Amino acid sequence: MLVTADLDARITAVELSSGRVLRQIPTLLDPRSIESVLQTDAVVAHSAEGAVSLIDGRTLRVRRVLRGFSEPRYTAAARNGRHAYVSDSGTGEIAVLDVVRGRVVARAEIGAGVRHLSLGRSDRRLWVSLGTKAERVAIVDVSEPVRPRLLALIRPPFLAHDVGFAPDGRIWVTSGDRRSLALYDGRGSLLRTFAGDAPPQHVTFLGGRAYVTSGDDGMLRVHTLDGKLLRSERVPLGSYNVQQGWGRVLTPSLSQGTLCVADARGRVVSRTRVARSSHDACFVMSA
Repeated sequence: MLVTADLDARITAVELSSGRVLRQIPTLLDPRSIESVLQTDAVVAHSAEGAVSLIDGRTLRVRRVLRGFSEPRYTAAARNGRHAYVSDSGTGEIAVLDVVRGRVVARAEIGAGVRHLSLGRSDRRLWVSLGTKAERVAIVDVSEPVRPRLLALIRPPFLAHDVGFAPDGRIWVTSGDRRSLALYDGRGSLLRTFAGDAPPQHVTFLGGRAYVTSGDDGMLRVHTLDGKLLRSERVPLGSYNVQQGWGRVLTPSLSQGTLCVADARGRVVSRTRVARSSHDACFVMSA
C-alpha cells in the first residue's frame, strides 16, 4: 500500500499483510492524492507544486516528475493499462497521461474547479465533479483517450463532491453540502437520493458493495449497489478518501495520520499511524 504523508513530502509504503512500514519515498511537497496505475505504479498529484509524480511500485521510487500543471487534484486510471486522467483545478482541464511513456499526451477543457473523477468500466465515459461543492457534474466521452470530449453537464440535487462508477454501471454522486447521496444511470438520469453522513463524503466499490466515508463523522458505511445500508463502522476522524483493492478497503486520516484497512464486510481489521497527516492511499503490487 502507498499512503501520502502530506506534510512531510513523502509517500509511505506499507505492507498489506502486516501493516509494517517498508519504506519512505521522498517526493515533491504536498502529495495530496495517489492512484494506482498499471497495477505496479502510482500517480501522485502535488496540488501546491503544480506537478505530478509517477511512482514505481516495484522499486518504491519516483520514476518521473511531470510539470506544467496548475493545480492537479485527482486521477482516474483507465483499464486499458496505458492512460490515466488527471483533473487540473487551476485550468479547468483534464490532462491525459500516457503512463507507460510517462508524459502528458492531451488536455481538454471541461470546466472550472474540476476535482473528483471516475471512469466507467468500459473506459468510455468519465464523470467529473466541478468543485468540492459542485453545482454541476461533467460527463466526458473518452472513447478516444487522447481526445476527451465534453458531452453534458448535469445539476445534482445538492452540491456534489465525489463521483464513482459502481460495478453495475450506475454512478454514485456524494454531497459536499448535506447528508445525502444520489444514484444515476449511465445516461445521466437521476434514479434516487438517500441519506448519508456529514459532508464531504467519498465512495468506492468492492464486489457488489459501496463503501462511503465521512471524515467529519468518522464513519465508514457499507451499502448495496442500490443504496441499502448494510453496516456502519467507526473510523478515525478525518478519514475522508477511500480506495479499494485486493479484497480490502483503505481510508487514511487527514487529521490523525492513520491508515485503516477494512475487509469486504466493512470491518476495520488494522489501523496504523503512518504520518502526521495522510490524505490518500492506494494499492500497488511490489517486488
